[in-house]
Amino acid sequence: MGGKNRTSPSSPEEWMHLAVRYLARWDRTAAQVEQFLLSKGAAANQAKQTISRLSDLRYLDDRAYAERWLESRLARQPMGRERLLAELQAKGIQDAVAERAVKKTLPEVDDDTLATRALKSWQRKGRPVTSLQAVRLLRQRGFEEETIERTIRARFGHEGLEP
Repeated sequence: MGGKNRTSPSSPEEWMHLAVRYLARWDRTAAQVEQFLLSKGAAANQAKQTISRLSDLRYLDDRAYAERWLESRLARQPMGRERLLAELQAKGIQDAVAERAVKKTLPEVDDDTLATRALKSWQRKGRPVTSLQAVRLLRQRGFEEETIERTIRARFGHEGLEP
C-alpha cells in the first residue's frame, strides 16, 4: 500500500510542521499541543522547544485562546464563572491566565446576569422551564446556590422555590 510514513519526526522542523498541521484544524492551547506532540513520540524537551517556537511565532497564545473560547462559550451556553474557569483549566490553561481572561471577558457582568442569560438561552430554544428544571440547569452550569436562589426568586417569585 502507498500509506504515509508513520515514523516519528526527527528534526525540529518536522516537529514544527506536525504541530502546525495539528493547529490548522482547531484552535488549541499550549498544553493540548504539547500533549499531542508527546503522544506522537516527541521527547519532553522537543515538545517544549516546539511550543516555545510556536508561541514566539504567535501560533500559540493561551491568553487569546481563553478569551476567544469564553466569548464563544458564553454566546452558545451562558454559565457561571467557576464553571468557565474549570473548563479553561481542563483545557490546560493556567489558573492565572484563565482568571484574567474571565475578568476581561466579563468585566461588568455579575453572576445573577449570567444566570438570567442561561435561563433565557434555554427558553429561546422553545423549551418551557419549571422552577425545578431551572435550578438543575443553573447548577449544571456552575452557578452558586445563592445566585440560583436569587435568580429563581426573580423569575418565578417566592412560590418558585421548592421547600
